[in-house]
Amino acid sequence: MDKNSLKQYQIWFITGSQHLYGEETLRQVGIHSQQIVDSWNRSGEIALDIVWKPTVKTQSEITEVLQAANGDPACAGIICWMHTFSPAKMWINGLKNLQKPMLHLNTQANRDIPWSTIDMDFMNLNQAAHGDREFGYICTRLGIRRKVVNGYYDTARVRAVVDVWGRAAAAWLDSQTMKVARIGDNMRDVAVTEGNKVDAQIQFGYTVDGFGVGDVLKYISSVSESQISGLVEEYLDLYTVPDRSERAMHSIREAARQEIGIRSFLEAGGYTAFTTTFENLYGLEQLPGLAAQRLMAEGYGFGAEGDWKTAALLRTMKRMAVGRTGGVSFMEDYTYHFEPGRECVLGAHMLEVCPSIASGKPSLEVHPLGIGGKADPARLIFATAPGEAINATMVEFGSKFRLVVNELQITEPKEALPRLPVARTLWVPKPNLAEGARRWIEAGGAHHSVNAPALTTEFMEDYARMTDVEFVVIR
Repeated sequence: MDKNSLKQYQIWFITGSQHLYGEETLRQVGIHSQQIVDSWNRSGEIALDIVWKPTVKTQSEITEVLQAANGDPACAGIICWMHTFSPAKMWINGLKNLQKPMLHLNTQANRDIPWSTIDMDFMNLNQAAHGDREFGYICTRLGIRRKVVNGYYDTARVRAVVDVWGRAAAAWLDSQTMKVARIGDNMRDVAVTEGNKVDAQIQFGYTVDGFGVGDVLKYISSVSESQISGLVEEYLDLYTVPDRSERAMHSIREAARQEIGIRSFLEAGGYTAFTTTFENLYGLEQLPGLAAQRLMAEGYGFGAEGDWKTAALLRTMKRMAVGRTGGVSFMEDYTYHFEPGRECVLGAHMLEVCPSIASGKPSLEVHPLGIGGKADPARLIFATAPGEAINATMVEFGSKFRLVVNELQITEPKEALPRLPVARTLWVPKPNLAEGARRWIEAGGAHHSVNAPALTTEFMEDYARMTDVEFVVIR
């Protein structure tokens, strides 16, 4: 299976009822719930597989299935639906120990009331309108964080909500085993990229391990010339390479060496996110910009300058966005444009912007960097297409985490940028630059963020609910 596929995760569909209604009613309940699951799986609109579970009718059945969900490493979350009335005291023991995210589906098997034929048998069978309220009460009383969606199940809107929530649940499950490699520690005296890694592991599940550059250099040094040549051929096929001089190709080959070595290091340790810093490049000929760009495009999380929180958030958002168009990238607000009526932000970084957000074929070029004291590094240069996007950042205040999201409109630059040799994007924060920047700064949002044309605020709101962090949205 593709390591980036979301099909490795499942959502369990659990239907609640009770023995009061008799076997014929319970048989129909099972048929209806299976129809919902089959319909969703056939639609192709939900990234995760939905797995039907037999109707639960007693406290012991409920507790057993929820415990099984907790223990199944493939189960990203559960969907609960009370087709009939399921007395909520039966759910208390199971829900108290639930460790997986929940979506509460408030729907019914029939779209319309059958006006001319409706009778009490029909009413006894189709009771979700009040059965789900009984279930909702006990969830709220127990403090269960969940998403609630109302509507007929066989609609694009409901399927879209389930898909967004399922992707967030898969990303949350991925974070339980995520390992972040912090290569070279933190940029000195920078506050926001530091933080409490123990509290982060408690909150999100991932671990952060520190390494010296020498730990990675061993892998980079062992890369063969034939491996480098093979990867360079891939570069020449995928990207425009305007300068193929000896100097430029030497830098590109060194970038390939770094990419192969860093990937081998990450794979050997089971790391799915990493950080670098240009303040500690011992033994490296150049800052590994191209390697960071291409590894991000494969789904790795990345944070520059030791920013492990952004590296982890980027990996999480990459998981949410699998199979969606638009891309997700490490980003930084670099400079403002204050022309009246055209206020906007130029976003970039020194080298490390993911080509998943590129609007066309990137150009692979070698240029001086100006900081770091190393050789001129190779990097991919591109712009991004206009459209809706979000910027997201995770910040920490002691043991408290806050997820800040600003909705954006990516726009075309007014003029060309012929002397700016970095990947970049231009956006207008919502509701405007003045208000968006003010609210971001007041919320303590970091200077690093994750830029995501592939995602919407709803993804991040679902994730914040699952992880129990404060959520601030600027729109």
